[in-house]
Amino acid sequence: MKVTDHIENAKGNPLFSFEILPPLKGQNVQSTFDNIDPLMEFKPPFIDVTYHREEYVFKQLENGLLKKQVVKKRPGTVGICAAIQNKYGIDAVPHILCGGFTKEDTENFLIDLDFLGIDNVMALRGDAVKSETYFKPEKDGHQFASELTSQIQNLNNGIYLDEELQNSSKTDFCIGVAGYPEKHMEAPSIDSDIHFLKKKIKNGATYIVTQMFFDNQKYFDFVDKCRLEGITVPIIPGLKPIATKKQLNLIPHRFKVDLPDDLIMGIVECKDNIAVRNVGIEWCINQSKELLKKGVPVLHYYSMGKSSNIHQIAKSVF
Repeated sequence: MKVTDHIENAKGNPLFSFEILPPLKGQNVQSTFDNIDPLMEFKPPFIDVTYHREEYVFKQLENGLLKKQVVKKRPGTVGICAAIQNKYGIDAVPHILCGGFTKEDTENFLIDLDFLGIDNVMALRGDAVKSETYFKPEKDGHQFASELTSQIQNLNNGIYLDEELQNSSKTDFCIGVAGYPEKHMEAPSIDSDIHFLKKKIKNGATYIVTQMFFDNQKYFDFVDKCRLEGITVPIIPGLKPIATKKQLNLIPHRFKVDLPDDLIMGIVECKDNIAVRNVGIEWCINQSKELLKKGVPVLHYYSMGKSSNIHQIAKSVF
């Protein structure tokens, strides 16, 4: 079932969802199930599965030269999605990126998903690889998520890259895209960011999931701006509980989001990461309850492969 159908069928009752990472290469699928199982208590209608693009490492050869080698640390997004739908009977939402994909790769990826009965995809540009300062698309790949959204929607209309195909089958993907309450790190302003978000909606996206935020007012202001610009699709808030002191600096650096002073001081005063984890859980519970009072359709949590703190939060909220 489509994410938008789940929201409509809920008839205003808030839904619980979360995002997982595929297991590291060398781990089996049980490691993923072990993190999903405790959260099934809250009846998630769908689970997002991230896609991790390739990285480049350089290995020294015996002659002293360096050999560039492609490494994928977390392969298996499609397989994990199929396993989730088979084991739990709920919808899996794979992330699909511009980065690391040609248009042909994208089409073949989507065909596989369609054959597996996967109804939803999250279309993202993705980040630059670690060895590059700025994002670079593959040759004959997409530069922007709006272009990727268009290709997915074309497939929904039976339009394939090979224009000579006859009687081509139409897919029926529900397309989600990312929104940034504090703007994308590369956007010159929030207004320009919303302009391009509107383009993704025009190209076929039917719902938005936001980047994590820690001040609900940022989300409320973002939604207001989107509505003023004529964006009417569901805007799902994405939440993440802070769990370690290291994240106090890592999250603002990595995701370019601000942390409220009260949260910062609460974490600074913690003696250890157990205390930090408790502060993060309590903060996220309060965020969640306020968002529910405002009538958000879904609360979506970034689990980052750990479910115990998400379980504590959901237990207090749902």
